[in-house]
Amino acid sequence: MMLSRSLVVATGLSLISFAALADPLIIEQAQVRAVPPGSPASAAFMTLHNPGEREVVLVTANSSAAETLELHNHEDVDGVMQMRKVAQITVPAGESVELAPGGLHLMLIGLTDPLVEGEPVEIELGFESGESQRLEAPVQQIVVEEQGQHGHAHAHDHKHDHAH
Repeated sequence: MMLSRSLVVATGLSLISFAALADPLIIEQAQVRAVPPGSPASAAFMTLHNPGEREVVLVTANSSAAETLELHNHEDVDGVMQMRKVAQITVPAGESVELAPGGLHLMLIGLTDPLVEGEPVEIELGFESGESQRLEAPVQQIVVEEQGQHGHAHAHDHKHDHAH
C-alpha cells in the first residue's frame, strides 16, 4: 500500500515540474509579410498570450531567414509615424499583446533568402528569464485595411440602423 502512495506522489511531482517547462507564451496567428524578391526586410506579426501568473518579457528574436531580428514599434513623433526599435515587449500575466501592422512587430532585417508565400519561417523568441521559444510563421500577403474606409462604412451602417 505504501509503495502505490509514493508512486502517486512522485507522478504528481513530475507533472508539476513538466508544467514549469512549458512554453512561456501561447502564440496565435503568427505570420511573416510576403515581400517582393530582393527586398532587404520584412516583418512578423502575431498575438502573444501569457497564460501564466508572471509577466513575460520578450527581449530577443532570431531566425535563419534574416541576419537580424529586432523588436519594433510604430510611434507618433511630432505627428509622423516612425518605426523605432524597442528593447523589450512585456506581456502582462493573463493578458495578450498583439504584434500587428502599425504597432509592435518583429522586423526581419537582411533577409538571407527570398520569402516564399505559404512557406514557414522559423523564429526563436528569447525572454528576460533566459527561456526561449520556437514558432513557425507562414509567409503571407498582409493587407492593411484603410481606417478611413472602415470608419465611413460604419457611419453609413449607423444611419441605416436608425432610419425610420
